[in-house]
Amino acid sequence: MIRANIYKRSIGVNFDDDGGSEVLVWAPLARSVELSVKNGKVLPLKKEKHGYWSLFTDELQPGNSYGFSLDGKNALPDPASVFQQEGVHGLSVATDVKKFDWTDGNWQNPNLSDYIIYELHTGTFTTDGTFAAIESKLDYLVELGISAIELMPVAQFPGERNWGYDGVFPFAVHNSYGGPAALKKLVDVCHQKGLAVILDVVYNHMGPEGNYLGQYGPYFTEKYKTPWGGAINFDDAWCDGVRAYFIENVLMWFRDFHIDALRMDAVHAIKDFSPKHILQEIKEYVDQLMQATGRSHYLIIECDLNDNRFIKPIAGGGFGIDAQWSDEFHHALRVTAGQKQDGYYADFKGIGHLTKAYSDAYVYDGRYSEERHRFFGSKTTGLAGQQFVVFSQNHDQVGNRMLGERTSALVSFEMQKLMASAVMLSPYLPLLFMGEEYSERNPFLYFVSHTDPELVEAVRKGRREEFKGFMTDAEAPDPQAIETFEHSKLQWGLINQPFHRAMLSYYKALIKLRKTHPVLKSCNRENVEVTVNEPQKVLILRRWDTDQQLLCLLNFSDQKEIITVNQLSGRWQKIFDSAARQWDGPGELSDINSDSTITLQPESVTIYNSNNV
Repeated sequence: MIRANIYKRSIGVNFDDDGGSEVLVWAPLARSVELSVKNGKVLPLKKEKHGYWSLFTDELQPGNSYGFSLDGKNALPDPASVFQQEGVHGLSVATDVKKFDWTDGNWQNPNLSDYIIYELHTGTFTTDGTFAAIESKLDYLVELGISAIELMPVAQFPGERNWGYDGVFPFAVHNSYGGPAALKKLVDVCHQKGLAVILDVVYNHMGPEGNYLGQYGPYFTEKYKTPWGGAINFDDAWCDGVRAYFIENVLMWFRDFHIDALRMDAVHAIKDFSPKHILQEIKEYVDQLMQATGRSHYLIIECDLNDNRFIKPIAGGGFGIDAQWSDEFHHALRVTAGQKQDGYYADFKGIGHLTKAYSDAYVYDGRYSEERHRFFGSKTTGLAGQQFVVFSQNHDQVGNRMLGERTSALVSFEMQKLMASAVMLSPYLPLLFMGEEYSERNPFLYFVSHTDPELVEAVRKGRREEFKGFMTDAEAPDPQAIETFEHSKLQWGLINQPFHRAMLSYYKALIKLRKTHPVLKSCNRENVEVTVNEPQKVLILRRWDTDQQLLCLLNFSDQKEIITVNQLSGRWQKIFDSAARQWDGPGELSDINSDSTITLQPESVTIYNSNNV
């Protein structure tokens, strides 16, 4: 059995305390492997067990360019490269991952239930599009109330413009963002300011350009097909070396870069029928690392299978993953807010399904799906609220719209506030997508910067095909055009304008309420009761703890609605109203009437607190 090392990075080039370099590369089908250093040195590696080749040398120092020659062919970059200074087609740069003057020795990763997540794309979050530029916005995020930033993938991809899901060097930090040292500095500064860092990683496929893994060995298998071609080889011949490669990647981010959590992209596309699923094995290694270091780390997945095995404890027959994104909450919320029921929204019926999502996290938890033509999903009984991440928008749900429209371009000002409240009032982990807090108007479009003309045209064609199921006559912006990328950058000057300043003020107040109210800061799914008046489009959410209870009235109708609230017995105090004029709302209405009726403003949320439980 090939074992990853929890104490230090084993594969690629690593340096000991005396300056010598330990080299280990996996190339099981090669007859010879040589290390080529840019100064002209060519050094043979020794063949080891299980397809590995090794070398110890003092001829390679940090900062040197190097590659590996297989069977006497031209040198290729290192599959475990930490820095590709010259891009995906250049040689690798030797980097000592242990070297950095960390100042976060007293840092403690918050409990997962305390996470309020802010997802951002490094290249478009600021004008400069670098890790250093993100540092300049951290005080703003702290003031907003964020507790964790989530970086979209930073693994080296071709060119300078990409969402990051076309990465081909999982260990390498993208050069145009600042490289590995700049990422470490960002993490260190985040920890100084009380912010956790989540890193988005991709273990279900590799991008098409600059993907040299297949030349080193059987990293891929034709046993399964994915939307991106052959699947990563997690259970076919020679899979042990591949599994160790990705486990080492997880450990490196946590141990050497002090990342607090990983968000693993689309794990439903990972094909693994081994007796022990790769996700479970990753979790077991992370548990060992945490025991050895005393630091805590979390694993969060994106998964569209509604299969509770992924997030159930290992002892209970699951894979042990800490949390997952909940797309179904988003879909139900968007349809409730007026989204057409087309494409992947077709299976969602609006406020009734949103009510189900509040109660059960999964909308489809064994129910019949009309779009899938089968019963779908499993129950979430016994799973904690912090195991589900919810949002009103994210990079996928904005960027995978053909025109990249944010919620701000699709719904009214009041509906934006209501949708934000729907997320924050849930017993789940809330996530914001960069710019939503001040109603950013620029879209977030899909962009790439490939160098292969045929690949560029294939991407353009793929985008056109993707939107056939949506009702639109418009054409998708050119993903390759630099204008598409530039048009996706945040406009920070907007926060100085009254309209956007009011929205930002609203988000700050909403997040503060979430963080400070004892009922809302809890992710207890058991103390939740939700009812719905579908004709009036009003959802009534009640949450409580041992001392207090909250009643949240969410009116998704574009009309004033008069409702009778039977739960309003005892003494209640209104503590929040999205219609308040302080947030440019239409104004608060009269309070509860003697007959327990209340009039709700259109597209609004009103929250009442009681000490009687």
